[in-house]
Amino acid sequence: MSIVKINVLTVPAEQREVLEQRFAARAGAVENSDGFEGFELLRPLEGTDQYLVYTRWRSEEDFQNWMNGSMKGAHGAGGEGGGERPKPAATGSTLWSFEVVQQAGPKA
Repeated sequence: MSIVKINVLTVPAEQREVLEQRFAARAGAVENSDGFEGFELLRPLEGTDQYLVYTRWRSEEDFQNWMNGSMKGAHGAGGEGGGERPKPAATGSTLWSFEVVQQAGPKA
């Protein structure tokens, strides 16, 4: 079955728009990654300053291949192309990992 990775990002109120704009402008390389099944950016509505970045993968190996390959390019070090890397919008992050053991979708 699939695996789910949830990156929990702590984002101060004044950086929320910055974070959302950066995700909207992202290169999109993850969508073309082998084994990629889905992505969602979840904005908190109340009671927390944590955004959830939900990705779903065919396998742990596919996720690791993305982490060690095109993800590094998308989150590459500053200085490439002569520009400085912008300050992160999040002040902290934690990665949660899950295995999908049951799933359901809307009935046809």
